[in-house]
Amino acid sequence: MTRSRTAEAPERAWTVATAPGALPLLGHTLALWKDPLGFLASLPAHGDLVELRLGPKRAYLACAPELVRTVLLNPRRFDKGGVFDKARQLLGNSLSVSRGDDHRQQRRLIQPAFQPSRIAEYTDSVAADTTRAISAWRAGRTLDVSDAMHVLLMRVAARTLFSTGLDERTTDEARECLRTVSQGIYKRTVAPLGIMEKLPTPGNRLYDRSNRRLREIVEEMITQRREQPADGTDLLSILLGVERPDTGERLTDAEVLDQVVTFLVAGSETTASTLAFVFHLLGRHPGAEERMHIEIDRVLEGRPATFDDLPRLEYTRGVITEALRLYPPSWLSTRVTSDETRIGDRDIPADTMIMYSSYALHHDPRLFPDPERFDPERWLGDRAAEVPRGALLPFGAGSHKCIGDVLALAETALIVATIAGRWRLRPVPGTELRPLPKATLEPGPLPMVCEPRQRNSEDATA
Repeated sequence: MTRSRTAEAPERAWTVATAPGALPLLGHTLALWKDPLGFLASLPAHGDLVELRLGPKRAYLACAPELVRTVLLNPRRFDKGGVFDKARQLLGNSLSVSRGDDHRQQRRLIQPAFQPSRIAEYTDSVAADTTRAISAWRAGRTLDVSDAMHVLLMRVAARTLFSTGLDERTTDEARECLRTVSQGIYKRTVAPLGIMEKLPTPGNRLYDRSNRRLREIVEEMITQRREQPADGTDLLSILLGVERPDTGERLTDAEVLDQVVTFLVAGSETTASTLAFVFHLLGRHPGAEERMHIEIDRVLEGRPATFDDLPRLEYTRGVITEALRLYPPSWLSTRVTSDETRIGDRDIPADTMIMYSSYALHHDPRLFPDPERFDPERWLGDRAAEVPRGALLPFGAGSHKCIGDVLALAETALIVATIAGRWRLRPVPGTELRPLPKATLEPGPLPMVCEPRQRNSEDATA
């Protein structure tokens, strides 16, 4: 066995601890199953690096931003594994789960599809799609904003991928498949022995059917596109045209399928959940909502939002960033050590799972004063510069950072500006937010009442 030492962050005395409450045989699996967010958020108080037990196996949670960066910026020593191995059931060998040289090659091939000029093209129709979706809203109507955002984002993601989008029936079917598989992946990740997922239970059969059907839907779109090429402006067309620089070969249908499924998941599930959290938070904080409305009215002057407007929607971006801090979609991620290595004053054997939790980082009072408070001004001016480096990680970091982060933020801001230009969403009294930690962090049902708003010309010129 070879042994390597990672390039640690600034020299300091790291605290290494063992998480309390391990049970015989199960270890900390039950805690991760029953209350994963609360359990993970409690661990930074114990140390910079905390040892866990997942059944008979040891794992470590990196709690200090410097140690998390060490893990994320050294992919040869800390490679993808753990939760990503389970995600392969849905995502195949796509960019988000591939490893080593394979990942680096995929990243180089796909990166041109996410150049700024491409992102502007992808978002051309976002405001129009959003306007169509909310045209059916009525004053006083109660809607589940979580469900409404998932419906909208599945359509937006489908248009980004396929330009013509999917028909309504197929869109709804794909959305239900995604939600089933998303929940199943996390359950399989924390199961200590992987036995339950092999049993022919109704839940496992539904998971398998949903996974299979989602990939069939995408495969049908790929076949259709090969028979009827589009103008090359959607993501699928770009993927079909990508050529390997060394051989000139294009991606196979299987490779394109894995990438498209991945982008469909990332472009719908994560962004939809973020939007639902945004509107929930605004509904609970009318002062922040009013300040955002004033900015949107001033910048847009009643017209639809465009990609070029985004730099001037500074407070709106602060609202979105703060929602991502409180409720990061990628709330738990894992790596696996390639060799014996050292991190946080602890020698770690090869093939050991190293975990980091954006949720735990974002709720650590040492990094974010009063961490449970919704405070968009954290991200404005000098205060933004006070945030410790690496403390905010909604999209990861390093070579495995989400390739679509800029696109996701642009779509989110455009949708928020479009909806907030016309509507307020008021929480139904008694509604409690109960975030659901699945493959991504979801808000669960969020009933809210639609309240139309008019642009205030006095506010707009303030």
